Amino acid sequence: MTPASVERHQTEEAFLDAAERLLVSVGHAGISTRVLAQEASANHGLVHYYFGSMENLLARVLERFTERLIARQRAMYSAPDVPFAEKWRTAMRYLDADREYQKVWFELQALAWNRPELRERVAHVDAEWRAVLRDALAEPRERYGIEMPLEALVALVITFNEGIIFERLSGIKSGQTELLEWIDGWIERKEER
Repeated sequence: MTPASVERHQTEEAFLDAAERLLVSVGHAGISTRVLAQEASANHGLVHYYFGSMENLLARVLERFTERLIARQRAMYSAPDVPFAEKWRTAMRYLDADREYQKVWFELQALAWNRPELRERVAHVDAEWRAVLRDALAEPRERYGIEMPLEALVALVITFNEGIIFERLSGIKSGQTELLEWIDGWIERKEER
């Protein structure tokens, strides 16, 4: 890479890192070009020059963050000789640990409700998560005798996860531990058969 392209890459990454931090701390409504540039220690004119728009930059934040977590999830679910019950437990621990990603994910979903150009990119991220779950749940679904179609099971797990995330972001914790323990026990009983 030339020095100019290295500098551009570093500045783009600084903007993405800063936007990620700001999405978590103040949400998309609290981010302006100037606030972002200050957080990134960069010239505010470069935001639009490098990314075209603030929405494009924020979508790229979500996509970049998702790429990291999708790689982790695929590696976890494809680990040989690890029972599905343990993979599920690990996924639920990630659900508890990935609060920053969840905030970014929900911020971008809300932003996309009224911005069709962003909606397609958010839907693409959702499709990536569904593909991970489709691959992860196909074999256990068959083995456990779950009669629900695979796509319906994936939708159920996505909806379940998003419900827990939404409640946690809203400060609601009631019943979640008990629900997760019940599901864990159900999976454990299925594994024993």
